[in-house]
Amino acid sequence: MASLAPSVPSPDWLHVHRGTAPLVIAVPHGGTSLAGLDDQFASPWLARLDTDWWVRDLYDFASDMGVSFVTTDISRSVIDMNRDPSGASLYPGQATTELCPTTSFDGVPLYRNGADAIDALDDAEKQRRKTAYHTPYHAALTAELHRVKAQHGVAILYDAHSIRSHVPRLFDGRLPMFNIGTNNSATCAPELEQAVANICAASAHSHVVNGRFKGGWTTRHYGRPTGGIHAIQMELAQRGYMDEPTDYAPGQWPTPLHSTPVILPVLQRIITAVLDFAKGHA
Repeated sequence: MASLAPSVPSPDWLHVHRGTAPLVIAVPHGGTSLAGLDDQFASPWLARLDTDWWVRDLYDFASDMGVSFVTTDISRSVIDMNRDPSGASLYPGQATTELCPTTSFDGVPLYRNGADAIDALDDAEKQRRKTAYHTPYHAALTAELHRVKAQHGVAILYDAHSIRSHVPRLFDGRLPMFNIGTNNSATCAPELEQAVANICAASAHSHVVNGRFKGGWTTRHYGRPTGGIHAIQMELAQRGYMDEPTDYAPGQWPTPLHSTPVILPVLQRIITAVLDFAKGHA
């Protein structure tokens, strides 16, 4: 990764790469560290099953374009950096996972002995995890967005995610390849949303805007287009850059990142368009 500016001192699980462009890419779910809690989970493999695999690597090209990154090594099974710290659901009435998840996306208990072990996640333990991980992650992301906005007059937050193409508990059928979330067009300028959607529509792949994934807490919390901070979430179907097996099991998952992901040229065009938008509004 090209070093465009000095890295910011941070805990060893938190990584901030400072670029020179008005764009920050956040990767909240790419971590696999269980923070020393391995023995509490039913299995370390199950606790890592729903990782946003290889997302940071997939977007590595953007570092040479001056883009900043904020990433974490902490697994979403320890604490989900993209959930409301109050614990409020992002999708009331729909299946989802909690701030400190107790089940996998498929509804399988993450902790030993199922529900009995979940009792160990009392308010004190949730607060400990928030203080140790959620708060410093968002402090770093806030600082980077403010730095970028101060330098350019505008900042774009691109929240980068991925998920398995089939997760029946969360959505029906096969997920579109590109899932753009702006909380129903509230978190960024309409022309930015449209620019990204147009690139996806012109590709050979399926896409949707504000479908099942409308943008998580990160997008909703930071996206204030009238204040000069625009936020957009991109949820990728993992089939676009890695092989998805028919049976997810240890030794079969995760599969490697493709050497030439079919969606990479589309992502490159998207990041270019986002930068063009930002420069036009600086």
